[in-house]
Amino acid sequence: MNQTKEYYYIRFMKLIKIPLLLIWRLWFYILICVTILLMSPFLIVLTSKERYYPVFWKLIRGWSHLLVYGMGFRIDKQIDQVIDRGKSYVFCPNHASLMDPFVLIVLSKNPIVFVGKKELVKIPIFGFFYKRVVIMVDRSNPVSRKNVYETAKKRLQSGTSIGVFPEGLVPKYDVILSPFKNGAFSLAIEHQIPIVPQTYYDCKRLFSWNFFKGGVGTFRVRQHHFIETKGLKPKDIPILKEKTFQVLYNELSSDALYMKDTTSHK
Repeated sequence: MNQTKEYYYIRFMKLIKIPLLLIWRLWFYILICVTILLMSPFLIVLTSKERYYPVFWKLIRGWSHLLVYGMGFRIDKQIDQVIDRGKSYVFCPNHASLMDPFVLIVLSKNPIVFVGKKELVKIPIFGFFYKRVVIMVDRSNPVSRKNVYETAKKRLQSGTSIGVFPEGLVPKYDVILSPFKNGAFSLAIEHQIPIVPQTYYDCKRLFSWNFFKGGVGTFRVRQHHFIETKGLKPKDIPILKEKTFQVLYNELSSDALYMKDTTSHK
């Protein structure tokens, strides 16, 4: 009898959870749209000239804090090596969720320019400002990829860091880490600046593209020791790429095993 009651209780809780998740997801898009509309006058001015970017970055960091914490998330960060405010870096986190860019923005006081997908320009309101501040790439177009490279070089020379999700996409739910593209590592070697690997453990679990999964919780983030590129040549791109891949893959794999073992003992 007790087992029957427990079964129906679990079924009931699952039915209740679905509409609550949908409302929670809807709140995310309402929060984005309303805040962008409110910030629009400032965004139009601050995205009009490149020299305003440091001020724009401060505004976007505040906005990202609002989105992350406004959705009920918290960030628990482990910093193995601290960023030097006066230097440029290439940030390379794993890509698992729509929340990933906001988490990176919250973590970095250094202005970062993202290399992002051209398709996001189509999103109403958001897309208007997105195309003004993000280095857009059409991965199917060799000319677009070359233009991205040249634009990123210019921004690095001005002291700004670059944020690249080296997988180039959000992998399927059961994929730990997708193969990396070359772009981030080519830029890092040419400018002799460090790669900053970052592991995002929980973004996929708490805020995946599946509207029926996830929930409020804590994003655990680890910023690993930097991978230096001084003395490396273009021929070393595959080695640098593989080294960065292994840092993130090993960390994510170990955490997945730990989470599975913890769950199985509950």
